Amino acid sequence: MLSAKVSTKHQISIPSEARKKLGIEPGDRLAVEVTAEAMILRRRPAKPSDRLRGLGKEVWKGVDPVDYVRGLRDESDRIR
Repeated sequence: MLSAKVSTKHQISIPSEARKKLGIEPGDRLAVEVTAEAMILRRRPAKPSDRLRGLGKEVWKGVDPVDYVRGLRDESDRIR
């Protein structure tokens, strides 16, 4: 098991084996999740929009977004 030591400034160094496996480079940002007994570090995408990719894909399954938006526009036009 890999380990890391907390410095007097509350900093840790990520072991090189873990950095290589995850492709973590200097300047990369990590997301921190704290549970009752653990702290989980995850790589964050460079662009914030990449984190949203695939969000809600189950909601849109089988729905054509272009047709959906056209339907909303048509509905809006009928109300006016």
